[in-house]
Amino acid sequence: MSLFTWSMLLHFIRSRLAGALCVSLGLAGAGCGTAPGQVPAVASARPLVGVAPEPEPVSLLIRQQLRAVPAGEEAVRAFYDSTYAVAWTLPTGSLNPDAHATLALLARAPEHGLRPADYDVAGLQALRDSLQQPTLPLLQAGQRARLDVALSQAALRFGRDLGRGRLHPYTPTAKEKAAGAAGQPAALLRAALNRHAVPAALLANAPTNREYRLLQAALARWLAQPAAPDSAALRQRQFEQAAVNLERWRWEPLADSSYVLINVPAYELLVVAHDSVVRRHRVVVGAPGTRTPTLSSRLTHFTLAPDWHVPRSIATKEILPRLKKDAGYLARHNYALYDGQGRLVNATGVNWAAVTAQSFGYTIRQSAGCENALGNIVFRFANPYSVYVHDTPLRQYFAQPARALSHGCVRLENPLLLATYLLRREGNTARLPSDEECARQPRPRELRLVGPLLFTSATPPAPPKTAACVSCPMCTAATR
Repeated sequence: MSLFTWSMLLHFIRSRLAGALCVSLGLAGAGCGTAPGQVPAVASARPLVGVAPEPEPVSLLIRQQLRAVPAGEEAVRAFYDSTYAVAWTLPTGSLNPDAHATLALLARAPEHGLRPADYDVAGLQALRDSLQQPTLPLLQAGQRARLDVALSQAALRFGRDLGRGRLHPYTPTAKEKAAGAAGQPAALLRAALNRHAVPAALLANAPTNREYRLLQAALARWLAQPAAPDSAALRQRQFEQAAVNLERWRWEPLADSSYVLINVPAYELLVVAHDSVVRRHRVVVGAPGTRTPTLSSRLTHFTLAPDWHVPRSIATKEILPRLKKDAGYLARHNYALYDGQGRLVNATGVNWAAVTAQSFGYTIRQSAGCENALGNIVFRFANPYSVYVHDTPLRQYFAQPARALSHGCVRLENPLLLATYLLRREGNTARLPSDEECARQPRPRELRLVGPLLFTSATPPAPPKTAACVSCPMCTAATR
């Protein structure tokens, strides 16, 4: 405790002891505040006009503790305002019910993908226990002040992490900006204390979309299960995977009530409208070496009977080795070869033995048709990874339980049914061709969409969906 703090406490004690001595001895005079012959003042007397009442020692120490609060934690100072009133402890030194409930919530931070150490839960528990030990009143006052400020700081930080995420902790959300002064973290915490509803108020900061709620609830259930003695490393990886995805939802809260979600661990595409799943489609997602990226975008259009412009990585790693063995491979699979100027090239006239992945100066395009890798339809959306959602001629893979098999794009079962739904939700009654009609007349055709939001969620376990991960939070949330 600092010298300044001790001097304040000693001043407080001396003033209290002096007043008590005057009353007990019936003394009067300048030192006791009464004139000779007057009745000594009692504790219930009104304070002198223009003289502020003596502050309580814990409030004085809270004011001192706030000087050590680091920059960026202005909400803690705002919470105490200029009163420095005690918020979490009773005069007896024990925690009040709000403090017990808040400390219990902080100890359950892992249920929300957060770490108790970030809120100094162990330190708060040690301070709580120290208040139960016999000690001098002065020391207890210091412990109460430390606990009060630390618990306020931890509660505000926990609510902030739930609402803003940990990447940009000092950037207010759009919700906070729109709420005004009464909706700021310090004001909300003070109001919650007045209602004795602190945990509920802190949890109200979390995202409310369906996927976040399901994953958070699954994580809480999973943490409550007993862990196998030899599973610590796997369990930690599974926890971190769930925690990362909860954090991603905090970074990008859903502004729309209708959206398309590709749940990668479940190998499933969901169409959500007003918090209800209205369509489900099986999908094939990226293999462990070419994972489907996590992203958010908006569906803008889809193409019927699309051409496929083969990515360079696939052309050099997969098609070039085949061409070295058989120059007729492209023609048999409906591919066309173009040089750097876009001119058509006869693949049989190229010395493929001399071509390497580094010197490969061609582009390959597969025309629309039954064997086209994109199938009969591809859904397009802006993203930096050049991935899309599309049909596939290899539909037998949808029957497999583990479907992490693609180069990163998402292959979709029954894609024309999804296209029809998306058109109808926008009032577009355009008729779409059947698979057979697409095969007979493979001419590319684009249809624009107003477009729902599209999200991909998480990355699959490696190896994907094994028996070891069936009960992990990512997989159990995915089956809801």
